[in-house]
Amino acid sequence: MIVMIMPKRSDAGKPHAVVALAYDSLCTFEFGVTYEVFGNEGGEGGPRYTFRTAAVERGRLRADSGLVVGADGGAALLAKAQTVIVPGWRPPHHEVPECIADALRTAHRRGARIVSICTGAYVLAAAGLLDGRRATTHWQCGADFSRRYPAVQFQPDVLYVDEGDILTSAGSASGIDLCLHIVRKDLGPEAANAAARRLVVPPHRQGGQAQFVQRPAIPEQRNRLSALLDWMRGALDRDLTLARLAARAGMSPRTFYRRFFEATGATPAEWVLCERLAHARDLLETTTAGIEEVAARAGFGSAAALRQHFRRRLATTPTLYRTQFARPPKRATRRRA
Repeated sequence: MIVMIMPKRSDAGKPHAVVALAYDSLCTFEFGVTYEVFGNEGGEGGPRYTFRTAAVERGRLRADSGLVVGADGGAALLAKAQTVIVPGWRPPHHEVPECIADALRTAHRRGARIVSICTGAYVLAAAGLLDGRRATTHWQCGADFSRRYPAVQFQPDVLYVDEGDILTSAGSASGIDLCLHIVRKDLGPEAANAAARRLVVPPHRQGGQAQFVQRPAIPEQRNRLSALLDWMRGALDRDLTLARLAARAGMSPRTFYRRFFEATGATPAEWVLCERLAHARDLLETTTAGIEEVAARAGFGSAAALRQHFRRRLATTPTLYRTQFARPPKRATRRRA
């Protein structure tokens, strides 16, 4: 079990304060991801997030690309942040300054949600925030990270880990997945899907997916599987057996299994389960359908099976999930005569 659902929504009507931590040799891609997701997340009635940059190190800061970084403020901004994001850290052998570690510990004790992208997990671990928790970082750093921080339950083969108040992501691109996951938790699937469309990325990838695929599929196979994946997403309520999928792809079951794993990083059964869970979550969040109907439409067959997978993968039940995440229906506005 990788993802835990522990929502922390913003107060109604108030934008959620997101602050990205800036430091010398800042990783520009990861920092840009945080701005693209949270700095541009507007909506009806105004922005749903405010985005600022804070720095606690003294002196001029330069990103790893040589760009000069200008922060909006320092510790005072972190003191008001509801979510603090740490982009990728400079080379892992660099020690984390105590001023940064202390600022993060203070923010966490105050109740802020702390997020790291890629090697930003080194900063959280140095601050002691990951001790006894599950966490991840880029797979290439796995051995070094585990050696340096044995008290952390390192997860080597996932995109991101959600521990509620502490969230960590793997490589740079998985930071996008984690940020969209946060938007989904805070604002619901519609907002997350809209942000994904703006960024031209997949709308939702489960945190438990593999960080990388073993071998890229050749273009012909990738194109064939792309059409099949689209069909599978629209047929989640059907019996998607390996034999049936292989026949539809025009391959033997053994070849199909191998090609599917190479292209997606997951087995066909695991991929279908993740998609069914995502569809069930969407239905619970956006419809009033009963649990049995949700289970049938998502392909689980029974409410008992749906509950079993929710407990195992999301550490909650469908009913509790709906209570926590269902979007309230929009009220009709009355026009004055």
